[in-house]
Amino acid sequence: MDDDFGTGPLISADELAATLGRVTVLDVRYVMGGPAGRGEHAAGHVPGAAYVDLDDDLADPPGVGGRHPLPDEDRFEAAMRRAGVDPDRPVVVYDDWQGRAAARAWWLLRFHGHSDVRVLDGGWTAWRDGGHPVETGETGPVPGGFTVSPTKQMPAIGAGEVLGVEVLVDARAPERFRGETEPVDPVAGRVPGAVNVPTTANLDEDGRFLPPDRLREAYARVGADEATTVAAYCGSGVTAAHDVLAMEVAGIRAALYPGSWSEWVTDPERPVETG
Repeated sequence: MDDDFGTGPLISADELAATLGRVTVLDVRYVMGGPAGRGEHAAGHVPGAAYVDLDDDLADPPGVGGRHPLPDEDRFEAAMRRAGVDPDRPVVVYDDWQGRAAARAWWLLRFHGHSDVRVLDGGWTAWRDGGHPVETGETGPVPGGFTVSPTKQMPAIGAGEVLGVEVLVDARAPERFRGETEPVDPVAGRVPGAVNVPTTANLDEDGRFLPPDRLREAYARVGADEATTVAAYCGSGVTAAHDVLAMEVAGIRAALYPGSWSEWVTDPERPVETG
């Protein structure tokens, strides 16, 4: 992407509008527990944006690996090619969930070797509020040539490594972190020793990411900085990518625990903490 747009993982609606036609845009609108976003995409999307389904394209079926295990690499590669992703063309991803689903797509593309992926800061709301053009109907992107790299570019950890991380960040809402409620998974609580930075703490009142210095302060309060080993988890590994993205903006490289709480609790021998 042009140097005018910087090198960070976020892009503004105005910046995207200025570079349409030179980037691949992916619409990953998603509502947890709700209908897929394909209908929303057809009703209106960023011009040229291809729809990517989080459940079908960005995750494997639920199982012992959790509710949203990482997708099979061949299936992910095929999905990205269908969406028009090329290895040497910048990609911008957006949603209408304040970046939570878009962060999953950003992380997977970066993890599998794409070097230039941005999240639209403020998502679909920012695009519409900025008065930018809207396209309707289905899109038929030219198939891309993206290939999954055997060398992964973002850190990830498994269940066996979780307890060895210096700072383990739980991205869920505080009441779920404390184990006071658990609306989705069969066991309430958290991984012992985890600290809580809910995804809402990454955002301002307009649903955009806080500036880097504010994010550094937020994560420093729980002991996470560039000098510590940091990982993030959530319920199923989706919204944790939002915390990983926020830390990337802040200059902190954090690993993702993809299985997250939904995988952790499949083994009753794994410890659980509440309170």
